[in-house]
Amino acid sequence: MVTPKRRYAAVRQAVAWCYRGGSISAEPRINDRIRVPEVRLVGPSGEQVGIVPLAKALELAQEYDLDLVEVAANARPPVCKLMDYGKFKYESAMKAREARKNQAHTVIKEMKLRPKIDPHDYDTKKGHVVRFLKQGDKVKITIMFRGREQSRPELGFRLLQRLASDVEDLGFIESNPKQDGRNMIMVLGPHKKKTEAMAEAREAQAARKAERQGGVPAEQSVEEPTEEHAEA
Repeated sequence: MVTPKRRYAAVRQAVAWCYRGGSISAEPRINDRIRVPEVRLVGPSGEQVGIVPLAKALELAQEYDLDLVEVAANARPPVCKLMDYGKFKYESAMKAREARKNQAHTVIKEMKLRPKIDPHDYDTKKGHVVRFLKQGDKVKITIMFRGREQSRPELGFRLLQRLASDVEDLGFIESNPKQDGRNMIMVLGPHKKKTEAMAEAREAQAARKAERQGGVPAEQSVEEPTEEHAEA
């Protein structure tokens, strides 16, 4: 006789097993794993076959040399489709990989400056800001005030305006300068979208790779007609 205590322990073990992925799968049921009397069948080309017994659907799958895949388990009856499941999984994985490759993540870089920054240091910092904006990233510019500099906020404001003006062809002021304690903050947004910047970076990388390998662009590889050809 199973006591309540043992039954409770068995349920806990089953739940723990499910959380570890033992019996729950994100994969759809296919072929003999489908356990319903009838299904709404979709043909290989997307045509509606209608509601058929499961045995008939499996017979058609064998006839077409395809798999019977359950695509809508919660429907009544469940919707199943005839397809090459291995090919479907491969194509889905490739699409997901391509989507992750092209996915753009918004990144906010930060650059810190002092109100009385040296000209050389300013050019270096500006170069970093230019690089970030070209990559399609936002840039948070922070002016740090110390000691008596806190009584001269206009120095920081003018510096931020100067920087924004120097990079206006690459970015715009997304958040106007504002005082935040001892600091003054401004956010620059890129004109170019992250996806566009990533695409251009990949093209540039491919061009550099072709140049290193001695590749010649297709338009330059066409031979110019010689005099003999011209006369002919």
